[in-house]
Amino acid sequence: GEGFDWYYTSQAHRDAQIRTPIADTAHGEDWVFRYKDIRNWWDNEHFDRTGGTKAAAPTEWVPRSKPIWFTEFGCPAVDKGTNEPNKFLDPKSSESALPHYSLGRRDDLIQMQYLRAVIDYWRRPENNPVSDVYSGQMIDMDHAHVWAWDARPFPLFPANSDLWSDAENYARGHWISGRVTAQPLSSVVAEICARSGLSDVDVSGLFGAVRGYLVADIGSGRAALQPLMLAHGFEALERDGRLVFRMRDGQTDAEVTSPMLAVTEAFDGPLELSRAPEAEIAGRIRLTYVEAEGDYDVRSVEAIFPDEEAKTTAQSELPLALTRSEGQRIVERWLSEARVARDSARFALPPSLAHIGAGDVVRLGENGVSGDFRIDRLEHAGAISVESVRVEPAIYQPSDEAEERVTPRSFAVPVPVFSLFLDLPLLSGQEVPHAPHLAVTATPWPGSVAAYSSDSDAGYRLNTLLSGRSVIGQSQTALLAAAPGRWDRGAPLRIEVAAGALSSVGIEQLLNGANLMAIGDGSSDNWELFQFADATLVAPNVYDLTRRLRGQAGSDAAAPVLWPAGSYVVLLNGAPKQIVQAAAERDLARHYRIGPAKRGYDDPSYTHRIEAFAGIGLRPLSPVHLRARRQMSGDLGLSWIRRTRTDGDNWSAVEVPLGEAREVYVLRVVQGGAIRRETSIAQPSWTYPAALQAADSVAAPFEIHVAQLSDAFGPGPFARTIIDV
Repeated sequence: GEGFDWYYTSQAHRDAQIRTPIADTAHGEDWVFRYKDIRNWWDNEHFDRTGGTKAAAPTEWVPRSKPIWFTEFGCPAVDKGTNEPNKFLDPKSSESALPHYSLGRRDDLIQMQYLRAVIDYWRRPENNPVSDVYSGQMIDMDHAHVWAWDARPFPLFPANSDLWSDAENYARGHWISGRVTAQPLSSVVAEICARSGLSDVDVSGLFGAVRGYLVADIGSGRAALQPLMLAHGFEALERDGRLVFRMRDGQTDAEVTSPMLAVTEAFDGPLELSRAPEAEIAGRIRLTYVEAEGDYDVRSVEAIFPDEEAKTTAQSELPLALTRSEGQRIVERWLSEARVARDSARFALPPSLAHIGAGDVVRLGENGVSGDFRIDRLEHAGAISVESVRVEPAIYQPSDEAEERVTPRSFAVPVPVFSLFLDLPLLSGQEVPHAPHLAVTATPWPGSVAAYSSDSDAGYRLNTLLSGRSVIGQSQTALLAAAPGRWDRGAPLRIEVAAGALSSVGIEQLLNGANLMAIGDGSSDNWELFQFADATLVAPNVYDLTRRLRGQAGSDAAAPVLWPAGSYVVLLNGAPKQIVQAAAERDLARHYRIGPAKRGYDDPSYTHRIEAFAGIGLRPLSPVHLRARRQMSGDLGLSWIRRTRTDGDNWSAVEVPLGEAREVYVLRVVQGGAIRRETSIAQPSWTYPAALQAADSVAAPFEIHVAQLSDAFGPGPFARTIIDV
């Protein structure tokens, strides 16, 4: 090669490829002038030549006495970079220049192939002999240094051009940081074929760099290859029983003239040419891909044909990591291929041309019509029936699309996540009754939040992942108690939320469960559920909530006389999620660590909580309509109506479901704060005889407390009434 056994004497000779041998006509030591002949330099004695005269005695250099280190080798990621690997582009440098004949386009593949060639060559024993002096190889590849790996973190460099003025040079420079993880297209295709059980394949005709590729589903090898074929523009062909992959380049494989065509009844004439209607061709193609040099965000590019009549849009998604210019080149190639392929040709070939196969490009010349057509389909039935579409080599030439620098999002230090546990009654009936809900929020939002749990403050295991931020806030005004089942038209409840938005809903939506909110003091088991029809924005993130329904889902039992200003509110819109808790873990104190999912649970951004949950979803609701009637005999007749915690909205049923294993109530007679009598009752009524009242020393006024009993939870909230007669 150049610099080893020949050189160019001038630029004119270089352009004409006139090569002059490197020769030492005086002493026959050609290697002295061959600057790439490392082996002979290392393998021979050195003689100084002063004024062209060779010294009689050699220098102190001992052949094969020391290993050679490549202190720097590399290649710019630019078109034809291997022509002059030492060249670089830097507008601020007087030495800035492109390699010979380079068009200046970015080319990561040629850099990759250069490094592979150098490293693979010198690692082969036949190319890198072992010294008989120091028992090591001539080139010490353990001390071969590629130029250049940059200590500045990728992709912040080159993205942050405000900080680093040489960021613009990265795209076509010698940097390997951000590039070394890419794989040759040929290797990726070969691996997919091997995993599919195909070993006899030829991938030598594939050229491309794969920065990243996600095969999300278990499928066929063909399905795994399809995105790569679309993105890189290659095809798979069967040749002599072997699967051959090669790039589409539009170059002609054979020329077919009119006398070479066969006549068949399948076609009207020796050559049929057709053009698809304009309406069938997409005038706009859009591609969604993964950005390779930013935050791996999903991005889109599109190509538009400059024709107002072309209104059809085609959209595709590729699970590939690409730069923006690579994505743009793909859609431009697709659009050009689709426009050119409107022209198709059908013809027949004689058996003597059976070597022409699918995927080959033939140049047709018939009746003044000429063009290149790629064969898409062949049918052998005597004559060879061919279906083909027109191609143009220019379609497959790299574009001059400039590389657009991607600015990644600035790093944000993770902040602690604010969390609230809500041990709630059943809302829809589909929840796990003994598991609490977890609501989280943070500013900025970390993307997802993880909750870890353990029996102690060690050995945590992932419990729950929350992908959505809850609407959490605090009240700015107090909320007085109100009767459940009726409209609360009292003063507006003013709240301020940390993030998110509230909206008003119609009465029908409200009665179907919309705008359900919890208000409480922040403890896990002290929440009242209410709904609101109207939400009025009065300031940024501040709302007035009116037309409320209070004490929903039986939570009226937890409602105090007044919820003070500063109470927490949580919108139950599906964002709060139930954590994983076994029924046996009810009422057991457990440790929880909650924070950004991208961080470990020992990160300072995690908060530590110790909580025990009763499983309010198992708790029976309090009875309603507790009535007492004094009879003439002095006996006291008591009755009430039970409520159900499950499936209670079916109005066509005769009775609401019991919701418990058995119907049992706990009744207490209370006077002066002391329980005078407690009894269990199997029906929603009881008579308190006058004789028992006398035996209990009970006289008006006293109280009657009634609660439904659950075998799993125990008594629910008590309904109360005062007996004053």
